[in-house]
Amino acid sequence: MGILNEARREFIAAPDSSKGQIVYKWPDTNIRKLARAIVEPDAQAVFISQGQVMGTLGPGQHTLDAKELPFLGLFIDWATNSNAFKAEIYFVGAREYPNQRFGGRLDEVQDPQTGLIVTLRSFGEYSMRVVEPAKVILNLVGTVDVTNNSAVTDWVTQQLLKATRTTVTTQLMSGAWPILGLSMHSPEIEQGAMQSANAELQDYGITITRLGNLDINLDEDDNKRLKKLAGDTAYSRLAGGYLQAAQAEMMQGAGQGLAQGGGATAPIFFGAGMNLAGQMQAPPAAPYPPPAAPGFAGGGPGYAPPAPGQPPYPAPQAAPQAPPAGQAPPAQAPAAPVADAAPGVACGNCSTQLAAGAKFCPECGTPTAKHCTNCNASMTPGAKFCAECGTAAG
Repeated sequence: MGILNEARREFIAAPDSSKGQIVYKWPDTNIRKLARAIVEPDAQAVFISQGQVMGTLGPGQHTLDAKELPFLGLFIDWATNSNAFKAEIYFVGAREYPNQRFGGRLDEVQDPQTGLIVTLRSFGEYSMRVVEPAKVILNLVGTVDVTNNSAVTDWVTQQLLKATRTTVTTQLMSGAWPILGLSMHSPEIEQGAMQSANAELQDYGITITRLGNLDINLDEDDNKRLKKLAGDTAYSRLAGGYLQAAQAEMMQGAGQGLAQGGGATAPIFFGAGMNLAGQMQAPPAAPYPPPAAPGFAGGGPGYAPPAPGQPPYPAPQAAPQAPPAGQAPPAQAPAAPVADAAPGVACGNCSTQLAAGAKFCPECGTPTAKHCTNCNASMTPGAKFCAECGTAAG
């Protein structure tokens, strides 16, 4: 048995079962003099003594003799009459290790378009390679088990996620990128994340050679919330405002109820529909227009309340049309006397703010109020139906 052990110790190399490891440590620290170290073409052998790198061997077969490798003389085991060296040997793969998957939670960020707090996740693949084996052994060995591939790749993944988080959140918080549509910036994210990660990995002798199939997405619940808000905002913008969108949705619901056979509730739906129709013709009660179109679908920088003393909506100025040559301007029919205008009421025709007590609009001459021909209830100037009985305006 002793003869077999002696013969086996004549050669020092990483076994075939460990060829896929990033780092393989030779189990014996007593290295026999004149033994032959075999280093694969895509690897290097690193000799460590008392926490210091004493030397490295490149690919090929090497006779461990201080005469051929002078650095071996630094750790001769004098107790063996100079017939052995006492050192640790690490075989480090220098090839590329591809198809390393990574993914996980990036961070909770605030969407610059909507103000919502959402959770971002990142998934992708990368390839890595050891460029300085000595740094891997000295600087990383105290952090993770370098002989365990999963421990090394998990640590590299954490550095890559941190770099991706910094790259993405910096752009989002500056307002340069919207959250909905991050996939269009994947090339920029990949380039920025790889550069930032390699700057961190440089001290550990590792580099990321490729980064691809990167996908930045939202948590499922956050994705639903953001899409719903985008749809609601776009719909309200098309409808002319949040109030108008809500009124249209209510009328649509009433119509669906009637179509499905409302029965005894049909008069209620009809009255509600007539009431909503009258309200939709009335001027808006509050200055809440939808956000502007730029940004995500229906989004934008938002809106701000009008300055004190200014109307919520600018009054459209109709361009006067000159009568044909030789004809006098048409005379306007005298309007019937109506009730005084209440404070803060806007003209139903041109939206001009009316002074308290005004009977006519000072811009277009429209009467400030009218009454239902059926029930004599007061009606707003632009209403097409009576809000009390549903009778069409005369």
